[in-house]
Formats: sequence, structure tokens, C-alpha cells
Amino acid sequence: LCKLLLNKKLMLIFGTLYPAYSSYKAVKSKDVKEYVKWMMYWIIFALFTTAETMTDIFLCWLPFYYELKIAFVVWLLSPYTKGSSVLYRKFVHPTLSSKEKEIDDYLCQAKDKSYDALVHFGRKGLNVAATAAVTAAAKGQGALSERLRSFSMQDLSSIQREGPVSGPMPSRSSSTNPRARTTTRSNSESASSK
Repeated sequence: LCKLLLNKKLMLIFGTLYPAYSSYKAVKSKDVKEYVKWMMYWIIFALFTTAETMTDIFLCWLPFYYELKIAFVVWLLSPYTKGSSVLYRKFVHPTLSSKEKEIDDYLCQAKDKSYDALVHFGRKGLNVAATAAVTAAAKGQGALSERLRSFSMQDLSSIQREGPVSGPMPSRSSSTNPRARTTTRSNSESASSK
């Protein structure tokens, strides 16, 4: 475990941070040779990192495996060996040049399919969200009506008899029944006389 952590730190420093800083310097100086050198390195390093995910699973038990990986990255970086340039010019560039059209077609198809899948799953997601919102609203409406139904007519009539603090409010029946209006008036008159 300690060996693995040390390997990760060394790979981070030598494989990523140092080349990133050197790439920054190349961009800052606007030196085309340095651009090309670091672009070749990053292409090789990307391929190495991709292959490393598989080889780590099967080859990590080999003696000096992690040390060999670090040595390989140092070889890629070394201005004396120019490892990334050698690998790029002898293997990667010829392979990519011969397969470039197929790779571009595949990437174009993958882009189209991923867009279609995104639209499809986006619509499904919106439908699920809309259904959930409608269901929640319907359940909330049902809970409100149940709450209102829980009040009995007796509860409402007792609230009406007590009347609001600011004074009596005529009931709906008092506007249609003149006798009820008199009763309401006499209650308020008796309340004011006390």
C-alpha cells in the first residue's frame, strides 16, 4: 500500500505536474518546437494512462512493476531519450493517420447517439418530474379537503355564535331570514348593554 501511494505521488509529480508546467512555459514563450514536443508527450501520456488502468489490475503483482512505470514516464520526459517523440513518430502518428477517417466517423456517430440519448432521457426525466409534481399536488389537495371536512357543522355554528372580536358578522341565513336578523341584533344589543 505504501509502495502504491509513493508510486501515485511520483506519477503525479513527474507524469503530470512537471509536464503541465513545462507546457505552460511553452505556451508563454510561443515556441512552436516546444508546443509540438509537449503535445506529443500528452498524447503518449494519455495512451499510457488509459493502458495503465488495465495493466494495473493484471500486472501489479510483478516485481518492480511500479518502478518500471516510473522509469517509463521518466524515459518519456527525458530530453536525451526523447521517448514521447520516438513513440509518437514511430507508432502513434502512423496508426492514427491510417485510421483517422474511421475514428472521425465513429466519433461523429457517438456524438449523434449521445445527443439522441440525452434528449430521450431528458424527456423521460421531465415526464417523471411532472408526474411526481402532479401526484404530490393531488395528494396535497386531498389532504386539504380532508382537513376541511373534519370540521363539523356544529364546530362552524359555535364559531358563528361566538362571533368575531370586532363585532357580530351577519350569517348567510340572516340575509334571507328577517327573524334571524332580529335575533342577531338583539344579541349584539344585549352584549353592548352589559
